[in-house]
Amino acid sequence: MGLSSSRVSRAAGALRRLGGGLLGLALPPTCISCGAVTGVAGGLCGACWGTMAFVTRPYCARTGAPFAFDAGATLSAAAASDPPAFDRARAAVLFEGVARDLVHNLKYADRLDLARPMARLMRQAGSELLADAQMLVPVPLHPLRLWRRRFNQAALLARHIARDSAVPARVDLLERTRGTPSQTALSRTQRRANVAGAFAVRRTAASAVAGARVVIVDDVYTTGATLDACAIALRRAGAARVDALTFARVVEMG
Repeated sequence: MGLSSSRVSRAAGALRRLGGGLLGLALPPTCISCGAVTGVAGGLCGACWGTMAFVTRPYCARTGAPFAFDAGATLSAAAASDPPAFDRARAAVLFEGVARDLVHNLKYADRLDLARPMARLMRQAGSELLADAQMLVPVPLHPLRLWRRRFNQAALLARHIARDSAVPARVDLLERTRGTPSQTALSRTQRRANVAGAFAVRRTAASAVAGARVVIVDDVYTTGATLDACAIALRRAGAARVDALTFARVVEMG
């Protein structure tokens, strides 16, 4: 008599766990940044963790930009004078040192294993955004850039956040309607002009966005130009609330 499919599945799972345990004995877990031996897989060693600059209060309620000191303000001068199209933005860490290396290794060195631990920190930093959000929408890549890179790091982060929360990731809602040059060497004004009108909600997805509470997901908040352009597209489609969540943000004291 043959084994039932459930028994075969359980046996296969046991073998995988055994194999993983044996591999762990031969190859102990290492820091995802520097490679030093650690006690937990998929984490940072104490030294690397200690260099991470976590974004904590006080910060701008709108953009999430950290304040140099607590003066009782709720909005940064930039947010008050030129409010973004999104309602709130939050980030886990500042874009420097180890955090910058993690972002670059995920995006340019195919270190897809970094997405989950990065998403875990994002989920903690964005808990207030996720509390009643209805969907996660990653910033899309242009099809040609996606073909060259083979993956969208924002979509990877969104999927991992979705697995650890009750908020589904929707990678089919927002599209990049035209290719844009790299933003790396552009000024704030140039970045805004570069991505203006570059995003749109797919016609087939408009009904899903209308009246929804949306969280845009990306890896880095630099000037906010890309997040702002995405928020404008979602607003036009009738989104009731648009927030933004990134792993890191460029150092900008409010």
